[in-house]
Amino acid sequence: MTTPPARLRDWLAPVAPASPAVVTDRRERRLIGLEIAVVLTVTLGLSALRSALSLLEALLNPAPLAAQQVTLNAPASTDTWIDLAFQLVRALQLAGWGALAAYLLLRAGFALRTVGLDGRRPGRDALHSAGLAALIGIPGLGLYLIGRLAGITPDVAPSTLTDVWWRIPVLLLSAAANSWAEEVVMIGYLLTRFRQLGWSENRSALVAAVLRGCYHLYQGIGAFVGNLVMGLVFARYWQRTNRLWPLVGAHLLIDIVAFVGYALLVDVLPF
Repeated sequence: MTTPPARLRDWLAPVAPASPAVVTDRRERRLIGLEIAVVLTVTLGLSALRSALSLLEALLNPAPLAAQQVTLNAPASTDTWIDLAFQLVRALQLAGWGALAAYLLLRAGFALRTVGLDGRRPGRDALHSAGLAALIGIPGLGLYLIGRLAGITPDVAPSTLTDVWWRIPVLLLSAAANSWAEEVVMIGYLLTRFRQLGWSENRSALVAAVLRGCYHLYQGIGAFVGNLVMGLVFARYWQRTNRLWPLVGAHLLIDIVAFVGYALLVDVLPF
């Protein structure tokens, strides 16, 4: 078995360029663990539980999984204005999840620049966002198609919003809210807290990636695998660079292509 090139080995090796000091006080460690549990309970951890239950319900459905459909952005009311209000509230909730995680880091003494939420290098961050989006998005689409052919992935409709004037702005807002909430909570907050507890970088990345995969289980096993891989790549990128904006940007691009692209091209898409 050949060994990977030195440069690739260096990149794959976990390095924490700005690791916080490991907390040794038992009471403080318990409080950090409790805080993590509370944050996950009210945000993406609860989503993971709901997602697992949704998959279980789909598997118990007499219809095969491949014949079922899940929708990512669905109407919430038959009234146009009430529906718009529901969509905005959902985006506000996601924005609040990310803001909560950022606030708790600030309260713990971490400036947001220490997790990569600053404007020091917008050009490079944007380039990295585009590269990461291509690296994750293109194989992810292929994995989805393979899952559909194998019958283990339901039909995922990124949007079934009606063709009203606010549809595209809301889909853009939804993409922004999703990317902000997931990356700030799962990467910036969670991995920082794991470092304080003295977890290894590999263990931290794996736990965060598995959780990311779990709250996408409602989209099928293929989505779990794809998001698990995405979580591992994003976690290692952050562990190597301590830059969070490129991950938020990459996630944003992936969701924009999925949400807006589907809404505009649904009538001509072959899948």
